[in-house]
Amino acid sequence: MFRYKTALLLSFAGFIVFMILTSSQQEVKTPFHSTTELKEFQNSRAHLDSAQYFLGSIRCKGCHGYDTLHHSNIDENGLDINLYDDWESTMMALSAKDPLWRAKVSHEILVNPTHADELQTKCTSCHAPMGHFTATINGAQHYTLDDMLNDTLGLNGVACGGCHEIAKDSLGGLEYSGNIHYDTSLVEFGPFTNPLVGPMQLYTGFTPTHSVHMNTSKLCSPCHTLQTATADLSGNSTGNYFTEQATYHEWLNSKFNDTVVCQRCHMPQVSEPVIIANNILNLLPRSPFNKHKFMGGNISMLNLIKQNKIALSIDVSDEHFDRTIASTLNLLQTATLDMSMQTDSVTTDTLYLSVSLTNKAGHKFPSGYPSRRAFVQIAATSSTDTVFQSGMLNPNYEIVGQGMAVEKHHNIISDSNQVQIYEMIMGDVNGNITTVLERADVELKDNRLPPAGFSTSHYAYDTARIVGEALTDPDFNYSGITEGSGRDIVHYHIPLRGHTGAVNVSAAVYYQTIPPRWFNEMFAYSSTYIDSFKAMYQTADKSPVLIAFDSLTSVMIPSGIAAISKDEWKVFPVPSFNGEVFVQNMNQHFVSKLEIWDAGGRKVKEYFVGKNESQFSITLPDATGIYWLRIQCGAQSVVKNLVRE
Repeated sequence: MFRYKTALLLSFAGFIVFMILTSSQQEVKTPFHSTTELKEFQNSRAHLDSAQYFLGSIRCKGCHGYDTLHHSNIDENGLDINLYDDWESTMMALSAKDPLWRAKVSHEILVNPTHADELQTKCTSCHAPMGHFTATINGAQHYTLDDMLNDTLGLNGVACGGCHEIAKDSLGGLEYSGNIHYDTSLVEFGPFTNPLVGPMQLYTGFTPTHSVHMNTSKLCSPCHTLQTATADLSGNSTGNYFTEQATYHEWLNSKFNDTVVCQRCHMPQVSEPVIIANNILNLLPRSPFNKHKFMGGNISMLNLIKQNKIALSIDVSDEHFDRTIASTLNLLQTATLDMSMQTDSVTTDTLYLSVSLTNKAGHKFPSGYPSRRAFVQIAATSSTDTVFQSGMLNPNYEIVGQGMAVEKHHNIISDSNQVQIYEMIMGDVNGNITTVLERADVELKDNRLPPAGFSTSHYAYDTARIVGEALTDPDFNYSGITEGSGRDIVHYHIPLRGHTGAVNVSAAVYYQTIPPRWFNEMFAYSSTYIDSFKAMYQTADKSPVLIAFDSLTSVMIPSGIAAISKDEWKVFPVPSFNGEVFVQNMNQHFVSKLEIWDAGGRKVKEYFVGKNESQFSITLPDATGIYWLRIQCGAQSVVKNLVRE
């Protein structure tokens, strides 16, 4: 019994010494394992459990989640800012469960089925990095969607270890396209010096370790610069590579590359000290603290996932989704773009305006996945009529007047069928538009707004080029003869067609993560993932995000040809209870067509008339609300208000 008590006391004393030593807040030096070392490591050990190198984020929640005592993970105002709750409703956390990503991977496989294993392995390297790299470190040749669905680490998306275990000595070289180097010596890198190591070692087996690379943009480079191998229409490799996205390289080619890192905008800082772990009384507060909100620009997908979270097996509260969506919207509307509009001149037949857009982001706007686009919507109206419109949306949320061809970049817009769209369009080996990533061979257009300081002579320009008419636009990324303005000026020459008096003009920039036309190719195929996403998309809110807005009021148009009067028309009944409305043409003007627009600025119906009859009948959409009737009479038109009850 004495020996047993003595051994117990010695063990307890040894544990106390261990805790004292590991709680000294001294940095622990850990080696980075080269590829050769990892190979030897694999060959010397049996197959290990999937938790050998990474832990799921739930293991971090106890210390870095909500503090019930409200002592830790709060800001100076007492607001909860814990890491886990902020992270769990972001696209980083949801990357492996993102239904569009799964559908797109399925689409690529159906197009090129012989590349299925390689395609999935490449895609999971960024969307399911912990599961992917655990499998490959242990000798697996591929890591597929099926592998991920049976792996809790894979389904955990870009979780804690997916970033905090990226090796500090491996960044800044050829690390892109998911080629992440992980440190496998059971460390968790962080930005703070002298970390308290004891508690994390005790509860997780990992050693918290300070490293400056956690506060650099290089940390984001492996997954935010993606090159894909090009295949022809028969699935054969051409030997070429296409830069699908190059957000990190865009940042390198900007004035921000030595002043503002990615984390500054996408993980907003709290300057006051924050205690970053729960229930550790001697833990010192740290500053500055980066909140783990990971705002990007993908509000559409966040809303879609929130709407379908049960079907996607996502256990995250609506409150947390709403906070992430609100933070993302705030980032888009305050940190991406400045817009202003001015009148240049007015004649009896033309109103000359200019709209200036300046990119405030540290990369192109929009950036990232090539479906993303922004467009300028402009409307000039008189008291009785719509004078001019460009960039309006139809009921399917596609831009009015845009065909299936590439909409060229415009320096001057003088027709309502012209619209300024900032986007990157991919082309296949035949130069035709494609949304199949593996078929992408050339950029048919890239007029996305460059960041300030962007230069065509920069060493990273080859992966983030300007393509198309924007290259010869003297206002695009130029201020006079100086390159790098990060600005574009669009000149509008608005035909007045006899309008006189005061005209009001409004201009807006909208952002679409996934415009409808992007899905034409994918929805032509069928799979479990594609069909599931299609059903979700069909019921989703497809409204674009308003980024910026400006207006001009009472721009005076000199006298010219008298316009037809609004008083010459009568519409009834208002409101209409059954949807039927009569239009009385009291002076029997020749009517070319009638258009119905909803309150959101979308044209929902169109009647081609070509008559001068005294009365016409139209039918409003089923949805109740306010509508506008535009009566087109040759070069002139009037607008009347309608209501459906």
